[in-house]
Amino acid sequence: MSQQHAKLEQAACLAVLGTGSDVGKSIVVTALCRIFSNMGLKVAPFKAQNMSNNSGVTPEGLEMGRAQIVQAEAARIAPHTDMNPILLKPVSDVGSQVVLHGRPWMDATSRSYYQKKSELFAESSLALNRLRSRYELIVMEGAGSCAEVNLLENDIVNLRAAAQADAPVIVVADIDRGGVFAQIIGTLACLEAEEQARIKGFIINRFRGDLSLFKPGIDWIEQRSGKPIFGVLPWFSHFHIEAEDAVVIEQPARLLPQNTEEPLIAVIRLPHISNFTDFDPLAQLKGCSLVYVRQVQDLRACAAVIIPGSKSTRSDLAWLKESGWADELEHYRRAGGHILGICGGFQMLGEHVHDPQGYEGDAGSSTGLAMLPVSTVLQSPKTTTRTSFTWDGAEGFGYEIHMGASEIPTERTLLKIQARNDLPCADAEGCRSSDGRVLGTYVHGLFDSPAITRKWLDSIGLQKVPVGKDHGTLARDRAYDELAGHALKHLDMQAILALLPSSLRKSLS
Repeated sequence: MSQQHAKLEQAACLAVLGTGSDVGKSIVVTALCRIFSNMGLKVAPFKAQNMSNNSGVTPEGLEMGRAQIVQAEAARIAPHTDMNPILLKPVSDVGSQVVLHGRPWMDATSRSYYQKKSELFAESSLALNRLRSRYELIVMEGAGSCAEVNLLENDIVNLRAAAQADAPVIVVADIDRGGVFAQIIGTLACLEAEEQARIKGFIINRFRGDLSLFKPGIDWIEQRSGKPIFGVLPWFSHFHIEAEDAVVIEQPARLLPQNTEEPLIAVIRLPHISNFTDFDPLAQLKGCSLVYVRQVQDLRACAAVIIPGSKSTRSDLAWLKESGWADELEHYRRAGGHILGICGGFQMLGEHVHDPQGYEGDAGSSTGLAMLPVSTVLQSPKTTTRTSFTWDGAEGFGYEIHMGASEIPTERTLLKIQARNDLPCADAEGCRSSDGRVLGTYVHGLFDSPAITRKWLDSIGLQKVPVGKDHGTLARDRAYDELAGHALKHLDMQAILALLPSSLRKSLS
């Protein structure tokens, strides 16, 4: 604990749960982490169980949910797997890879996973206790709805976790999706009296319009629930925070190049897309537009097309072929288009993807798109590294998360690896086509590095698109401050601070 604050045996906990999925829990936790950090508290995020294919790598070379990495950045601390001890990475509609403490633990169906819940709850509790020994305040995040009555008995991430940590609970509701009154009152109605008592109040997220017109609604909720509204957060669009869930790109529109004068960069929205936050820095550039596309369509208007990462490479490769995307990508390539594949997308651009052990489904082999002279074998152990590299002299830093290895002709490699997990090395990585128009790499987070973004934009003919010095990582940090400022304007922080132990509050005075 810091000397200027009251020393606590265990850090206090504050839980942020939700009325449903994608209501804004992660954003609220991110905002609170930056606000509390600005107050001088040693604060850390915690989410016992996260289901997402957006993941990242810790300084120790272990895998955890990207949302908790973002929250750690907002708290100005290094990410650690204790902040997200259990990560579920869906590989099908009914099955997921379970990552425990940063390493693959088992492949599970929903039923087999629930049989492990007692063991996993114990593991997540130990992780939380370790965090509580190192920090002064833990902001816990729930998952989905905190009132799923069929799941409450085996809950390890919502009210049961909050109760074990003796954490007061704030519930987030989303007014933009409609039915906010039913969201809040219905959530309480599904819970037992003891669970209701743990909930201290609500935050209403994504409000649009004149807030004064909603005042009668606030009064009604507070009177009906007997609990306060800690704030109503208006919708924001003047700054950008990474999204946790792919729901934000679920319904990509058809390309309409006639509606913009800016160059287009298209990302194919694969069924099992992973790490789509790779492209957030591109989306923030001035002078070009990033779009996600699902339906097969003419790509000739695009300056470049990206095939992103995938949690089920062979399945998504089959989808590219069956949907007609493979043919369209070949037409685009022959017309002089630029294509970039990252991780699973890189593997798909090769000649073959072999999965002899069935790591991503049925064992077998698939013929790739054959745009790069690469052959891949999916195999363990899983590679998870923080990686520094150069691309023709331009320096970059990213991370790798992939099963398997690819054979690449020496004369076609793309990047020179300088270090993995802070260990110096001199490896070659990635691949480029003979004409340089098709590129592939395992490195995620390419575009967090301004020099690499500049290099890639130049290679696809977008020399006039500016890349600022505060691009990528620095831009994210500025956005955390903007998010904190936005939240402070609309949250009753005095009421939220009153939920914390008096010893911790006194240390702030």
